[in-house]
Amino acid sequence: MDWSPKDTWRGMADFLTDIQANLPAKPRAILMVSAHWLATQFSITSGKQPDLIYDYYGFPDHTYELTYPAPGDPTLAQRVAQLLNTAGISNCQDDSRGFDHGMFIPLKLIFPQADIPVVQLSLCNDLDPQAHLAVGKALASLRAEGVLIIGSGMSFHNMRGYGDRNFTERSEVFDQWLTETVATQEQQRWINLSDWSHAPYATDCHPLGREEHLIPLMVVAGAAGDDVGHKVYSEQVLETRLSAFRFG
Repeated sequence: MDWSPKDTWRGMADFLTDIQANLPAKPRAILMVSAHWLATQFSITSGKQPDLIYDYYGFPDHTYELTYPAPGDPTLAQRVAQLLNTAGISNCQDDSRGFDHGMFIPLKLIFPQADIPVVQLSLCNDLDPQAHLAVGKALASLRAEGVLIIGSGMSFHNMRGYGDRNFTERSEVFDQWLTETVATQEQQRWINLSDWSHAPYATDCHPLGREEHLIPLMVVAGAAGDDVGHKVYSEQVLETRLSAFRFG
């Protein structure tokens, strides 16, 4: 897409492109938690070859012709459901749900070959941070099974704030809190993230009721266990601070 200036998203694109080279091994599968799928209960894609969902509006025609033919993984979907059931977490499998742009846009850059099976996990539409942390904890064993767990969202997501310099300092302060929080030990991290809305400028960066772009981080943090997180990308884009974090 054309932006002004043209390099607006270049730093983020470079970061995503470099992820594969910085992994200890190629994952056997990916579990993607996307901000763009909210359901009444945690839902799991279970189709063998999900279609793409072009869930965006008013963009150039060519953005509706993008492809990403990664296969699904019904066996992994069943494993995810089993782990959630064992933890007493209500869930369902959906064999007709496609991959939304929270999945295929970043993965086109991270794994352009589209040769790694992917399963998507929805958010629960109550956006309860503790519930999503608990989901991550229930799924933590997948990491040792060669599954890469990705939270696809944004560290800042307030559409009114993009391009507004009044939000620059607020986003910087919240980003610093987020950076310090993911770097804490598991128990304190859980406490902080459960109470994220009381962090400085938190609701300026993620308006209450619209915090779905922050919640994928909760699942990833819950799955991290004893691993502390660290910032692996940070940049000021459209007058706001955007960052990404990695555990392990």
